[in-house]
Amino acid sequence: MGQIFADEETSPPPEPSSVEAPAQLEVSAELNGADMAWMMVSSALVLMMTAPGLALFYGGLVRKKNILGVMMQCVFLMGLMSVVWAVWGYSLAFGSDILGGFVGGFDHLFLKGVIPYWADGTSHTPNNGSIPDALFMVFQMMFFIITPALICGAFAERMKFSSMVVFSILWGTFIYCPIAHWVWSSTGWLYDGNKEALFPAFDFAGGTVVHISSGFSALVCAILLGKRLGYGQEPMPPHNLTYTFIGATMLWVGWFGFNAGSAGGANAAAVNAFVATHLAAAAGVLAWAIAEWYFNGKPSILGACSGAVAGLVCITPACGTVTPLSGMILGLIAGFACYLACTTLKSKFKYDDSLDAFGVHGIGGTVGAILTGVFATKAITGDADGSGLLEGNSQQLINQLVSVGAAIVISVVGTIIILKLIDLTMGLRVSKDGEIQGLDLSQHGEEGYIFL
Repeated sequence: MGQIFADEETSPPPEPSSVEAPAQLEVSAELNGADMAWMMVSSALVLMMTAPGLALFYGGLVRKKNILGVMMQCVFLMGLMSVVWAVWGYSLAFGSDILGGFVGGFDHLFLKGVIPYWADGTSHTPNNGSIPDALFMVFQMMFFIITPALICGAFAERMKFSSMVVFSILWGTFIYCPIAHWVWSSTGWLYDGNKEALFPAFDFAGGTVVHISSGFSALVCAILLGKRLGYGQEPMPPHNLTYTFIGATMLWVGWFGFNAGSAGGANAAAVNAFVATHLAAAAGVLAWAIAEWYFNGKPSILGACSGAVAGLVCITPACGTVTPLSGMILGLIAGFACYLACTTLKSKFKYDDSLDAFGVHGIGGTVGAILTGVFATKAITGDADGSGLLEGNSQQLINQLVSVGAAIVISVVGTIIILKLIDLTMGLRVSKDGEIQGLDLSQHGEEGYIFL
C-alpha cells in the first residue's frame, strides 16, 4: 500500500503558475479525462454542500421566522463569493508572493492566464499536470464559497443582511486568501510541498484554511454581536429537524468531493481520502450520540447529525496522510470533543454561538489539524518526512501547532477589525423590532411558511 501511495500525489494540487506563457513552464503533461471528470464532479459536490446542504442544515436549526434569511445568506454567497474569487480572490490565494509571502499577487486578476486553458491538449499546472488551470480554480472556488457561509451559523437570526455581505467580502479577501496562500500555495510558508517552507504542515483539504478560520471567526462574531434577544430566558428550539437531517446527510455526501477531490484527480490518494472521510463521519455519529445517551439519557437526531459533521471536519486536514482506521479514531475524538464544546463551553462562558459554528468547526478543525501531526504515516504519504509523532516525527506535530496558531491569530484579529469597521460605518445588528419580527420579513420581505 505504501508503494501505491508513494507513486501518487498526496497533497492538494499546487496552484497554476503565475508566468505569462506556456513555454516558460517546466511541467507540461497531457490532460487526463478521468482526473478532469472526477474534479468536475467534486467541484459540484462541494457547491452542493453550501446549498442545499448547509442551507437546510442551518435552516432547520433556526426559528421559523428566520429560515429564509439563512437560505438567502447561503445562495447569495454562492453568487457573491464566486465573483470575488474570479475577479481577485484566486489571484490573492494562488498568485506569486507579495508582502513577503503574506498573500499572493495580482498575476491572475480577472482570471488572467487561467481562462481559457491552453488549447494545445496539455496542462500547465505544475506538478499536477492532468487537469487544466480553470478546473483547479473552480474547485478552489467552492471552498471559498462555503467558508464564510459556515460563519453565518454564529450570528444567525441577528445580523443585517447588508452587513453580512460586506463582512463576507472583506473576510474572504483579508483572512481566507492569506491563509490559503500560506497553506496551499507552492511558495507558502506552511505548504508541505514547499521544501523551503518554514513549518510545512499537512492540511489536505482545509482544516486550517476552512474550519479553523471560520470557526474562530464565528466565535468572535458571536461575542461581538452579542446574544439574541431573549437568549437564555426563552426557548429557542430548532423549528424543523427534518431539514437539518436532510442537510447533514447532503453535507456527508458532498464531503467526498471536498476531501477526495483535494487529491487533484482520480488516484489512490483520492481513494484513501474517500474511505477515511466516511469512517470518520461514521465514528463521529456514534461518539456524539453515545455521549448524549450517557449524559442526557437519550440520543437525538440533532446529536447524530452534529457528530457526523464533527467527524467530517476533523478528518478534513488529515485524510491525505492518515489511514482510514486512524480516521475512525479522529472521528471518535472529534465527536466527544465537539459535544463537550457545544454543551460545556457555551454554558460556562455564556456566548451565543447560535448554530455551534465554533463548537463544531473551530474545535473540530483544531483537533483534526493537531492530530494529523500525530497519526500521519509514511504508509500513506510514501515519505519518511510525511510521518507524524507516532512514527517518531515530533517536528510534524510542532508544524501542525504552528499552523493552527497562525490561522487562529489572523482569524481572530482580522475578524475583530472587520466587525468594528462595519459596526462604525453601517452597523452590525438588525433593529430590535426587526429581530423580533424575524429576518425573513425584516430583511427580505418574505415568509417561509404561508398556510392559507
